[in-house]
Amino acid sequence: MDEGAVRNTPDVDILIRRADFDAARAAMEGVGFVSGSTFGVDFFIDGVAGKPSEGVCLLYSGEPVKPTDPVPTPDMSETTRGREYQVVTLDALVRMKLVSYRLKDQVHLQDMARVGLIDDSWPQKYLPPLDERLRAILANPDG
Repeated sequence: MDEGAVRNTPDVDILIRRADFDAARAAMEGVGFVSGSTFGVDFFIDGVAGKPSEGVCLLYSGEPVKPTDPVPTPDMSETTRGREYQVVTLDALVRMKLVSYRLKDQVHLQDMARVGLIDDSWPQKYLPPLDERLRAILANPDG
């Protein structure tokens, strides 16, 4: 909607089926990435000197990232073909941001509201506590 509103982050999240992990690991290690895991999250870093904060994190389709997450990650059926990649739908992305709800996720949601991707009709799509989190963002999209 607004190319100027794009935010770059140093890490990448990839949603895969757990059954595809071995194939993903072979592909990533084949081009020099190193696999690892921290806090229950599998990731790939760019060589032995790479940092997880700048790596590729794996999220497993249909599974919670943390045991306390109110809902699991999206199913692969909640993806669509983007310009260059297969991406999660906007509805699924917003839900993922509401589950994580870190400061950077809140900022991303504020950005989405400012450019008109989400509005006051969106909270009804989500169950508590996600609906309340989104209402709070929409009530103050400028922070």
